[in-house]
Formats: sequence, structure tokens, C-alpha cells
Amino acid sequence: MRDYYEILGVQKGASADELKKSYRKLALKFHPDRNPGDTQAEDNFKEAAEAYEILSDPAKRQRYDQFGHAGVRGTGGGGAGFQDINDIFSAFSDIFGSGGSIFDEMFGGRARGGQGGRQGRPGSDLRIKLPLSLEDISEGTEKKIKVRKNVACDTCAGKGVDDVSTGYDTCTTCQGQGEVRQVTRSVFGQFVNVQPCPTCRGEGRIIKNPCSECSGEGRIKGEETINITVPAGVLEGHYLTLRGAGNAGLRGGPSGDLRVEIEEKPHTDFTREGLDIYHELYISIPDAALGTEVEVPTLKGRARLQIDAGVQSGKILRMRERGLPDIESNRIGDQMVRIHVWTPVSLTDEETEWMKNMKDSESFTPDPDSLGDRKSFFSRVKDVFS
Repeated sequence: MRDYYEILGVQKGASADELKKSYRKLALKFHPDRNPGDTQAEDNFKEAAEAYEILSDPAKRQRYDQFGHAGVRGTGGGGAGFQDINDIFSAFSDIFGSGGSIFDEMFGGRARGGQGGRQGRPGSDLRIKLPLSLEDISEGTEKKIKVRKNVACDTCAGKGVDDVSTGYDTCTTCQGQGEVRQVTRSVFGQFVNVQPCPTCRGEGRIIKNPCSECSGEGRIKGEETINITVPAGVLEGHYLTLRGAGNAGLRGGPSGDLRVEIEEKPHTDFTREGLDIYHELYISIPDAALGTEVEVPTLKGRARLQIDAGVQSGKILRMRERGLPDIESNRIGDQMVRIHVWTPVSLTDEETEWMKNMKDSESFTPDPDSLGDRKSFFSRVKDVFS
């Protein structure tokens, strides 16, 4: 995917006016009315619109500057992009005007989509859950998932008719306007109630010769493989919205969106608390008394950890920046290793005798005062964050 600044041909520090000026120039160059039947021009037109949608929004632009394309996935742009040219005209009406043209005098001021009614009807949104491991969340990831949904009919290219020029009749109820008006007069004046036409449901047209494959709907039941880019640091319950990746619209209407809910998988080695992760480490009494070096798991493999002699059960050791990243900043959490001194549950006769000999030893007699820290476990945890 190309850099958005490169697409618009501006520098990274470009002002809002510079962005708008550059986008207007590109939109004029690749406008569908100027390039009828040119699919490459249409793709360029959509690409420029997607870039402008991100960079013209200060919040999205900041996330893009910080995280690149991964930072704006699911924010209404940078994902599936614009699926329909009419989406672009609606989103940037301040640039194109109500008729869908940058300069109405250049393209005759005509409205897109025919006779005032809308083209088809929008598809519904979909929602799925995406389970992720802590490793996925730590690094960010790309997932391919199969989604069962309504997809555009290949036979009629989603139009619902075999031949667009002869497949429709103008709706006689609304005369192709897609809406009906009811005027009510009262002592307070005249009221006009505008509603979608009940006959054509706002399309302004009636199907005359429906497609045999989809029965005139322009869509069929199917399955699509969708690529999802997940930025590092997402939280359980976060949503990624993929624009236009939902159910296909009726007879060429825009597709709905796909909402992907993040679900965090349980981990065998860690529990998560915000950006920090916790690992429970069990060591033997001799290792606790003498000190040792152990190998512990991390989200990026295994690492060596030094345990000082005389460590007490409940002690928390911090491994800095071994936790999870914050999706909205450069901060990285820590990995906390909580020490548990393992008391054996069964001993050999020789070990039992040895323990009895050590029982009365002064070194084995508990002496909390000698530690210089008699705080509770929760106080010690609090100190870790101070």
C-alpha cells in the first residue's frame, strides 16, 4: 500500500489547504466523468479519496504519522477504502458539490445514479470476534479470515439485471425520484412530509428483467476471505471497522461495514494487567537461599533472570519494557515476575533427617525484622509501580 502523502504528492508537513488543493487536482484528473470506462482511473480516484480522508482528519493523520497504515485500520479509512464512487461524493460533498462533480459547469451539474433515486439499497453491517494471543497483541499482526455473507452476483455484476439499459422501468409512483411528498395544510401553515417511495423503496426504478442467478437482488450468499491488519497494543473489546467489508448492497447499493471485535486468548505463561504482564515463577528452597539464574518466558522468547540469594516468596521482579505497547503512545509495559518459594510435599528419609538438623538452626528461624521491609504483599505491589 502506497504512502498517503506520496499519493497526494505533498510533503508530510503539508497544511490542510495544501492537502485540499492537491486532492482537488487529482480528483479532477481521475474523475469518472472525465475517464468513462477507465478502471485504472477509477482506482486512482478511490486511492486519492482514501488518502485525503485520512490526512484531512487531524486525529487520523496523527495516528497515521505515528503508526503508518496499521494505525488507521478500522477508523473509517485505510482499511477496505471506498467501495463505491458515490461514497466518495457523499463523504466530500464540500469538494464535489451536490451533483458529484468538482465543477458543476464542467460536467453539466448532473446528479449521479440516474433519475434522483438512489442506486440499490445499502447492505447490512456484520460483526465478528477475532481471538488474539498476547504475542499477536504485542507485535501487531495480520489475519486472514473467511466471512460468510452476501456477495455481489458475478452474473449481473451486482446490478440485479442482465442488461442495465433494458432491465429497469422508471417507478410510476415517484416518477423516478425515489421519494414521495405529502403536503398538509393547517392553521399553522403548510407542512411537507418527504418519505422514501413505498413502491420502489427509494430506488426510483422497478426491475423489469431480473437476473436469473440472483433473482434481481444483485447479490447471493457466499464467502469471502478478508485480510485484517491489527495494530500492536489493542485491548479486549476494541473494535476494528473495515469499511465496505460487510454484506453486499441490494442491486448495486453500497456494502455494509465489518466490525471486528478483539478477543484476548488466555495465555499459559502470563496474565495481563493493563500494559504489564505477570509471570508466576516457582523456585526451590536452596535456590531461594543461595541465589540462582533462571530462564523465564517472555513475549519475544526466553530470557535469563538473576535471582538474588535470600529472596523471599512474593517478591516481584520487574523486567522493563517486556510487556505490551500502548496503542496511543510510545509507552511499553513491563513484565513482572512474582517469586514463589516451593516447599516440598514429600521427602526421602535422608532429606527428612537433614531438615530436622536444620530446623533449630538460627539461619532457618524466621526473622522478618532482618528484612527491613514488613509491608504487606499489596503494598509491595504498589511500590513496584511507584
